[in-house]
Amino acid sequence: MIPPITRRALGLSALGLSALGLAAVPEARAQAWPSRPMRLVVPFPPGGSTDVLARRLAERLSPALGQPVVVENRPGAGGTTGAEFVSKSAPDGHTLLMGVTGSNAIAASLFPNLPYDPVAGFSPVSRLVSAPLVVTVHPALGVNDLGAFIAAARAAPGAITYATPGNGTSMHLTGVMFGLAAGVQLTHVPYRGSAQATTDLVAGLVKASFADLLVILPQLRAGTVKALAVTGAERHPLLPEVPTVAEAALPGFQAESWQGVFAPPGTPPALLARLHEEVARAMQAPEIRDSFAQQGFRVEATSPAEFAGFVKAEVAKWGGVVKEGGVRLD
Repeated sequence: MIPPITRRALGLSALGLSALGLAAVPEARAQAWPSRPMRLVVPFPPGGSTDVLARRLAERLSPALGQPVVVENRPGAGGTTGAEFVSKSAPDGHTLLMGVTGSNAIAASLFPNLPYDPVAGFSPVSRLVSAPLVVTVHPALGVNDLGAFIAAARAAPGAITYATPGNGTSMHLTGVMFGLAAGVQLTHVPYRGSAQATTDLVAGLVKASFADLLVILPQLRAGTVKALAVTGAERHPLLPEVPTVAEAALPGFQAESWQGVFAPPGTPPALLARLHEEVARAMQAPEIRDSFAQQGFRVEATSPAEFAGFVKAEVAKWGGVVKEGGVRLD
């Protein structure tokens, strides 16, 4: 007959082994991930800054994770089509979103029937980069500084058109924010991505843009378009001669675009932690960090918790612009 103390010890031992077994299940699942090729969804057409960043990141993640990371372009509705797809995907770590200011902050107040919640509808992984936009004009507009641009817009309300990659993007809402601050009326011309918007600006079919520095920098260097100001708090090191909007004409004005990685809601914390670890490592690789810094981006790798708090603040900020500007897309 087994003594009572021995029985108790055996029982506790069995319980301990059982608990360890239960704890090992999610750990084993996390270790088995990824079990197949992964998708990194870009909610815009190829050619824009989001697409470029996604492809560079995928190149680094693929060997690190042991599975191909395939960039999948799903454009439409200012980035919300691709965002919706990821928000409704299985939370197994195999489908990710390259989210941006428009799809994951501005859309919350801009689209009344948005089919996902920009906060609750995702598991944030990490903010990757942020950068100011550049207020640019076609040379034919005949203005050389921001003050002259504002004067021209006041003299002919609605006559100056500005191109953006689409409705609801940070470029669109920065234009609205600028109009409110300057007391001018600009006409928004949305495109299906940055590439076509830039092409038509260079051709003079539209007169201005609030553009991603990465996208517009080659045109600035070629002299086909002219930079009047940057929208950040400080002058940009790649454009040291270009003033900020705040110092040139509108004190206190500041707006930046950002990009980051999101997973579907309910993604297990262990997978989020591993994703963040690999994404942060990839962004610190010299060929990525230095390349994007040279193209105008501030390279970051915030934690999932930090990124979640940042997104909530951005939703509130841009919601105020949408409300004050009376922005509607219908």
